[in-house]
Amino acid sequence: MKVENMRSNSGREVANQFVIQNDNGDLFFQSYSSIIAKKSKGKVYLDEYYWDYSVTTGRYRNQFLNEGIAETRKKIDAGVYELIDLN
Repeated sequence: MKVENMRSNSGREVANQFVIQNDNGDLFFQSYSSIIAKKSKGKVYLDEYYWDYSVTTGRYRNQFLNEGIAETRKKIDAGVYELIDLN
């Protein structure tokens, strides 16, 4: 398993925002102690409660997904992203 701090726009490590890769190649975005998103085998899962929890979580979720909130909401509504309990 590999854990890395996410980086700000200036390239500095950000406290409490992590990307985790497990031995299967799945990627997770963790904000503080909550898993926010998971990328696995071409699919994206978002935690049903925490996915849009705060401004800071949203900023780094957007970075992890490489898209803005409007696109994320559209993908949730279209069933491309699945809301599940990741915690």
